[in-house]
Amino acid sequence: MSGRDLVRSWWSVGVAGAAQGLRTVRAAWRRRGGDATGPGPRVRARVPGAVREVEPGPGGGVIRFARSELRILVAVNGAVFWGWDGAGPEPSFALAGACPEPDPRAELEPDTDGGWRVVAERVTVAVSRHGALEVLTPGGVMLRRDLPPRWWEAEDGGPARWMQRSEVPADARFFGPGGRVEGPRPWDGSHRPGNGVTGTGGAVPVTVPVQLVVADAGTHLLFVDNPWDGTLTLREGVEGAGSGHDRVGTGELRMEGGPVRGWVMAGTPARVLLTWASLTGAPTLPPAWAFGHHLVREGVGGEDEVRRVVAGHLERGLPLDAVHLGAGHLEGGRAFTVDQDRFPKLAVLADELRREGIRLVSAVRAEDRRGEGTCPDVADARVRYAGQAARGFAGVWHTVDGSVPLGRGNALCLARAAHEGLRDEVPADERPLVLSASGWAGSQRYGGVWSGEGAVGWPGLRTSLAQVVGLGLCGVPFSGPDVAGGGEGEASELYVRRLQLTAYLPLLRTGAVGPAGGGPWEYGAVVLGHARVALGERRRLLPYFVTLAHLARRTGAPMVRPVWWPAPEERELRDCEDVFLLGDALLVAPVLEPGAVRREVRLPRGRWYDTATGRAYEGPAKVLVDAPLERIPVFARAGAVLPVRGEDGGTELEVWAPAPGRSGGGLVVPDGGDGGEEPEAERYLVTRSGPRVVVRRETEDGAREPSRPVRVRGLDGAGGQM
Repeated sequence: MSGRDLVRSWWSVGVAGAAQGLRTVRAAWRRRGGDATGPGPRVRARVPGAVREVEPGPGGGVIRFARSELRILVAVNGAVFWGWDGAGPEPSFALAGACPEPDPRAELEPDTDGGWRVVAERVTVAVSRHGALEVLTPGGVMLRRDLPPRWWEAEDGGPARWMQRSEVPADARFFGPGGRVEGPRPWDGSHRPGNGVTGTGGAVPVTVPVQLVVADAGTHLLFVDNPWDGTLTLREGVEGAGSGHDRVGTGELRMEGGPVRGWVMAGTPARVLLTWASLTGAPTLPPAWAFGHHLVREGVGGEDEVRRVVAGHLERGLPLDAVHLGAGHLEGGRAFTVDQDRFPKLAVLADELRREGIRLVSAVRAEDRRGEGTCPDVADARVRYAGQAARGFAGVWHTVDGSVPLGRGNALCLARAAHEGLRDEVPADERPLVLSASGWAGSQRYGGVWSGEGAVGWPGLRTSLAQVVGLGLCGVPFSGPDVAGGGEGEASELYVRRLQLTAYLPLLRTGAVGPAGGGPWEYGAVVLGHARVALGERRRLLPYFVTLAHLARRTGAPMVRPVWWPAPEERELRDCEDVFLLGDALLVAPVLEPGAVRREVRLPRGRWYDTATGRAYEGPAKVLVDAPLERIPVFARAGAVLPVRGEDGGTELEVWAPAPGRSGGGLVVPDGGDGGEEPEAERYLVTRSGPRVVVRRETEDGAREPSRPVRVRGLDGAGGQM
């Protein structure tokens, strides 16, 4: 069909039939495209059909429809599994072990209008007679509704493409998935949930296809356990004003193949992430030094270059805890093969750095030579990674060719091999560090995620923050971007603001600055001073980061949290994306715009102290605070107890005074060395009576005086020694 034919097809219907004419033109274009490319394979569409029979079983059962079947399982941890066409929860890369045991109290029973339901402690799962699946609160309020899936099967065989549409309440907000979006909320539009394409806009190719949905009715997490590529299209709902009708939020998932299966878990955000961790595995505990300052060097200049840059940091009073050697230290870029000409005595270099309290980390260029759904030889890979430990490396970070990202299962298996291989060879009292750029649900069992330099320019600050928050909500608490330098002028301001932000994120890595490849001193004395303050504050907070890491391992709670985390029912906080919580004690408000020296901060309920001035603010409120180039606004929650590094290197307690007549408290988990048993959490209670603040440690034998030094802040706007 020519363009003239297309015009005739439009005018032939007349003005009154404009809508029909538009559909005619679109159909003509599709036929024209088909004529140009030749006929494709014939496909047949399929839907489940009506219910035929039901087979109850432990925790749920199987519902058979005319053309498919649905398996429902409510596990003892409260998670709900659903799988179509005979898909079961195993095998799965995501699961930490075997599928959890079914909840013996949950049974499949008849529902209204020919449907069926499973009533559990935290949710009710209702299935209509045509296969629509609803997840409801115990009170019967809908959390989500998944319509029956639709398959397109090629008559000549091959994988079946499939699609499923979903609905959520009008007030619901979507968060996630993983680190593939430019905000913690995947704004309306289409997203790629798979690792089949490289990240854009600085997004890391880490695939955790998780939707965390927050609504007035409650919070729930959806995980679609399918590693194939596809498209996820989300549309947030709109509540009707006055007598207007609500428009529900919608999702449409189209997959190129693979099983139609997933998990749903509901409750408070903390309960949801705890259930997710029990399903896919507790996050591994990084070594304590991993929460310090990491310096990334390509290693092109060899051992002398590494010594020069390390000395430059130490001479200028810049804390340094690890040096990462990039692919430049490898011979020909080959994994595990060190360039002996430039690094002839790597073990000696590692030992020198360790005496300064600095660990050496090796880049490993991971290549994906396996098919999707298969793993590399983990046993062989463990031997290779063990060899890295023998060279003196305390950890590895996987770099990949961005045009060929690792398959989901392969990336997870390599992370596992690295973790186990290093663990076998490092000293018994140490833990290895594993960082990956690709991954899948469950990767947190073996290590963290690094996202490179992320998106460039000032928009990259928001993207970097969004990636860390999004990954935390998907069960990966240890992640962070790189801080790299650029040219002069605005670049120095951007460098400072990026460093100040990253100083409060779990992983802090900096790169070369300026043509000389040095550190922040390349920008001059002013920037050097600001960098020294940011890195010094990071070192002071190391005990707090270690505590948060231990709590993440035990509870699944992210270290970096959206500001709505403790109060998801507060709608205004759901849309707040430019501040975040570090644990439950600190609120961080990074500067995300050039030239800004003040910024507006939304504070949640309660009393908050500006940590720089000691001034108290009462939330909920929007406050305008100073944000000079030398610092970003950070607020402490009244009554909080933070473990911090004292001047003598020991741990002391920084206590922020509760409001008069109120109390507070906090947990401290000391790191008793990298090996051995999990340390016991110390619980502290803080009370205030007039101007006096009392801190007690709660033990099985009752409350007693803290054995650590205590510094009370927030009294009359000034700190004081207790």
